[in-house]
Amino acid sequence: MEWLAWLGVVALVVVGLVGMVLPLLPGSPLVLAGLWLGAAIDGFTLVSGWTMGLITVLAVLAWGVDYVAALIAVRQAGASRQAMAAAGAGTVAGLFTGWWGLLLGPALAASAGEWHARRDAAQALRVGTAAGLSVVLGLVVKLSLGVLMVLCFALAYWL
Repeated sequence: MEWLAWLGVVALVVVGLVGMVLPLLPGSPLVLAGLWLGAAIDGFTLVSGWTMGLITVLAVLAWGVDYVAALIAVRQAGASRQAMAAAGAGTVAGLFTGWWGLLLGPALAASAGEWHARRDAAQALRVGTAAGLSVVLGLVVKLSLGVLMVLCFALAYWL
């Protein structure tokens, strides 16, 4: 029956990695749950609690990328407070609206917030573009952290 538990590990990790890219799937928590299950199968003898602690930190970082990527980017673009608040709201709203909302929500919201604050179309476009690019970069970082979580587990398990 141990194979059934390992099947659960693989399922959780694969669905979690997909969820790191797709909205509405809690990607990093699913990967983390799968890896914790994998470590628990052998009583944490091959994959230690310390390794799982490191993997947990990576999971928290991956989870946080969704919420801070757009905010950091619009701030770097010289955005107003209204644009930063709007980018955060657009990110949260975009999580519930599928791919297009995830990609366009922060960008459109940041642009609208910047336009409302300064009435400068060029600056609003710059801020919106920064927010949109940050979402794409955030997805790459989040997926990279997910793969790193799996690699840490695999190295601890097989070495």
